[in-house]
Amino acid sequence: MTRIENYDLSAHNTFRMKVKCALYIEYSSVAELQALSIADLPQPVMHIGAGSNLLFTKDFPGTVLHSKVDFVKFVDMGLDEVLMTVGAGVVFDDFVARTCKEGLWGAENLSLIPGEVGAAAVQNIGAYGVEVKDIIAGVVCLDTRDWTKTVFKMQECGYGYRDSMFKHQKGRYIVTSVLFRLTRKYSPKLDYGGVRKALEAAGTASSAASDTVWQSLTPQAVRDAIIGIRRQKLPDPADVGSAGSFFKNPVVPREVFDSIAAKEGDVPHYVLEDGSVKIPAAWLIDRCGFKGASEGGAQVYEKQPLVIVNASGEAAAADVLKLENRIIATVQGRFGITLNPEVEHV
Repeated sequence: MTRIENYDLSAHNTFRMKVKCALYIEYSSVAELQALSIADLPQPVMHIGAGSNLLFTKDFPGTVLHSKVDFVKFVDMGLDEVLMTVGAGVVFDDFVARTCKEGLWGAENLSLIPGEVGAAAVQNIGAYGVEVKDIIAGVVCLDTRDWTKTVFKMQECGYGYRDSMFKHQKGRYIVTSVLFRLTRKYSPKLDYGGVRKALEAAGTASSAASDTVWQSLTPQAVRDAIIGIRRQKLPDPADVGSAGSFFKNPVVPREVFDSIAAKEGDVPHYVLEDGSVKIPAAWLIDRCGFKGASEGGAQVYEKQPLVIVNASGEAAAADVLKLENRIIATVQGRFGITLNPEVEHV
């Protein structure tokens, strides 16, 4: 176990905010975590993953916990369904790469999303028509009230769009591992966000190809296409500080969408099962002219207006917050839609 006081968190948040915490603890086993006395630690206590969905607005006065529980376990019984148990500290994209290497379907559309497995289960990350809840069978946690092991079935996790019951009971449950359900049955999801077009552009298949050709696709081929799309549109956190998608895509009643479409013309959208309509926040932000806009060292990414970046490497949290508030106010004024941040502010 690692314990460091007055710890610099710059390497633990992808926005690269220069902040510190009173105490940083990194543990490599559940037993080490259970040995901690939460009440005796500097308060408050917060558990983080890779910090890829956080905006630290100031130094954190308490304790930051981080998991290095790193394992992937599964038994291949030759069946269509394969269950994999993965430690919370595993890099999520490493897990996805493993599933594709094994020829398993389900996680490939979530390729290259930064972060760790435990945080992915809390956040219900999603991309290209897939949410992580779609492949989760269960989540194993420790209840910090009495350090007992608690297992939640997927249906008990309260999953919603970028939401879960874990987010509403902050600090109580610490995810230690996640049980994923993958399949060997051919089941790609290709009709969201240009995935099919990317495969065609790569020469993997064509729109005129036979069903046999399309059915020869592998999870790795889809993963490669997803990675190509993301690298074209999104900054690499290793090069430019950001927290990925900054805002949630708003869901509005059909009549609100119709009113916007009547004024704006062709509006990209996705109709949900209940008849409500999801509109890309990126389109709303771009329509308001924010692509490339800046505030101090913070900037709306020129290739993807849903992303705010630490363009200078020296941006202060105040710069990000000012830009965020400008975007929210402008979109509200033009469309009557209030954007909500996906990024957690600490």
